[in-house]
Amino acid sequence: MDFSGFDIALLVLVALVVLVLFKGIRTIPQGYNYTVERFGRYTKTLSPGLNLIVPFIDRIGSKLNMMEQVLDVPTQEIITRDNATVAVDGVAFYQVLNAAQAAYQVAGLENAILNLTMTNIRTVMGSMDLDELLSNRDAINERLLRVVDEAAHPWGIKITRVEIKDINPPANLVESMGRQMMAERNKRAQILDAEGLKQSQILEAEGRKEAAFRDAEARERSAEAEARATQVVSEAIAKGDVQALNYFVALKYTEALTRIGSATNSKVVLMPMEASSLIGTLGGIGAIAKEVFGAEGTAGTARQAARPPVVRPSET
Repeated sequence: MDFSGFDIALLVLVALVVLVLFKGIRTIPQGYNYTVERFGRYTKTLSPGLNLIVPFIDRIGSKLNMMEQVLDVPTQEIITRDNATVAVDGVAFYQVLNAAQAAYQVAGLENAILNLTMTNIRTVMGSMDLDELLSNRDAINERLLRVVDEAAHPWGIKITRVEIKDINPPANLVESMGRQMMAERNKRAQILDAEGLKQSQILEAEGRKEAAFRDAEARERSAEAEARATQVVSEAIAKGDVQALNYFVALKYTEALTRIGSATNSKVVLMPMEASSLIGTLGGIGAIAKEVFGAEGTAGTARQAARPPVVRPSET
């Protein structure tokens, strides 16, 4: 089959059109931005989707991932302010916000972020003591995030998070810290024991004080009652009432019998007793009780006490 000149020209034209379309149409995947350069100079940024560029004049410069990315920070040795050496590693999260700045403001974006993060980790953690380093990890992360994000802002990226993963002191230092913690716990236990003993002694002393106060108060009230009874009997005797004297005699007589009967070395007690004397004594007690209390119910009790009981004299 022979082709004429027109057919050949038409085929060349179709091939040229296909080539132009192939060079001028760019499909950008979701989550990426492409920079466009014209004769080596940045002109625009292509967003996800179908985009057109000038074929043979414009070209794709950099393909940048706009999604949040993670960057592993390798382990490095850090000397703290109190001259303790620890091994620290971490992780950094960042996101490209401006594709043109990330492509043309820094060479080697990930390497720049990595070195910036490592340098600031040494700076921040080297200015702290070991105890602060181990107990203030959140404060360290916050400080690192602020410093690194501020330094990386001109690159068109956002540092979203900087985290310290591990802080590993030397083995001998860990052992010393364990002994220190144990000593501190023992110290606190001894302090708590001492505080408990002190509180117990204070409570015991307060109890003895309260008991002594109540005993003294009881003795005071007993003395006041005895003085009152003595006064009443004295007034009765002064008025010529002999029964008051019999009251005291009977009271002492009864107390003596009580002590004799409660003695541990006495089993059987036999003693002579005159019924008439005991009756007179009990009558004196009733008269005194009636005079002292003066109430009707009490007077009945006194009369009952003054009633002569049946007394059988003991046989000697």
